[in-house]
Amino acid sequence: MAPTIASAFSDFTSGVMSIIVGLFNSVLAFFYAILALGKDIVGSVIQLGQSFVKLGIDVFQGVLGFATANFIALAVIGGGYYYYTTQQKRKRGTKRK
Repeated sequence: MAPTIASAFSDFTSGVMSIIVGLFNSVLAFFYAILALGKDIVGSVIQLGQSFVKLGIDVFQGVLGFATANFIALAVIGGGYYYYTTQQKRKRGTKRK
């Protein structure tokens, strides 16, 4: 059977459509890869946080750990109080001028 204009046009149309479908699939695959990367990053950050919490729990077990945890808690509270009071003194000092 000899090729006709209709069969050539049909082959051309199917070729163009396959290119368009291929590009669309490539764009979808790219966005899927970006989403998968974001999911993996979030999962890794959560895993890192869990590891830090487990490290803190493991370090502060027992009597020595209890004493150390209380010392650190008091140091953090004292540091926060010191920071707060120095900030308040600076604010009061600038208002009077």
